[in-house]
Amino acid sequence: MLFLSRRLGHALLILLGVTLISYLLLFMLPADPARQIAGRSATPEVVASIRHQLGLDLPFYRQYLHYLFNLLHGNLGRSFIQRSQVSELISSRIGPSLQLMAAGIGCELVIGITLGTLAALRRDGLADKILMALSFIGVSAPQFIAAMLFLYLFAAVLNWFPMGGYGGFSHIALPALTLGILGSGWYSRMLRSSMIDVLHQDFIRTARAKGLSRARVVCRHVLPNAILPLIPMIGIDIGIFLGGLVVVESVFGWPGIGQLAWQAIQQVDIPVIVGVTTVSAVAIVLGNLLADLILPWVDPRIDVKKQQ
Repeated sequence: MLFLSRRLGHALLILLGVTLISYLLLFMLPADPARQIAGRSATPEVVASIRHQLGLDLPFYRQYLHYLFNLLHGNLGRSFIQRSQVSELISSRIGPSLQLMAAGIGCELVIGITLGTLAALRRDGLADKILMALSFIGVSAPQFIAAMLFLYLFAAVLNWFPMGGYGGFSHIALPALTLGILGSGWYSRMLRSSMIDVLHQDFIRTARAKGLSRARVVCRHVLPNAILPLIPMIGIDIGIFLGGLVVVESVFGWPGIGQLAWQAIQQVDIPVIVGVTTVSAVAIVLGNLLADLILPWVDPRIDVKKQQ
């Protein structure tokens, strides 16, 4: 209970810091949301009136305290451009983001665990070097370039998937595969290192001495222990994916939170930007907290009291 209380306290401090930094950076932007709303032909008086109505003429600390007060009451503010509650805009996009999150993490795990297992079993061999090189390329590749390349190859040239949009399996397959290929490198490299360490443990030698087949040793003894370090990574990915992937969602026209954030950035819609940032921070914190709670339950060797 003490561990959970400490983590919740740290989470609140992190969220407070995220909202403060986000609001401060947006406050310092040279762009004027009031001018965006009024239009280029608006008079200075009209722009000043809009700025006053939106509270943008107040000092920073008053704007931020007003935002925190509304946030404590579950109010993320009102969009400058769309004239809708930010919470409603985000809730309308959360479904597609959850679908893409589940599909993307699933692809990451399938690809990453497969490549990591093969690399660990072929340690220092040609297959290991090739797979690790591919993993390094995957984690280093810019999302925008990779997404455009996959879109051109699989949609435009091969015509296996639609160019974009939201709908059935054919629409989610390509963005999920893109996320899986780009993110699987982290999982494969982590699993490879973890498996190499587990393969040298005494209980693995005992299992082999009992005459168990290699496949059974790997599937029943090595993988269940080697996969434990991946659980915190999944928690982080849940937060990142739920917070929205701006590049991937924009390239594939996926109507998730990331696309909403990109549109808000283009329009300098400060309440939406801060709202999406806050939701992203909450998702990442909850994802990490969930991983911390699940890991001791999965592995009894981890003592929560020592982490306090």
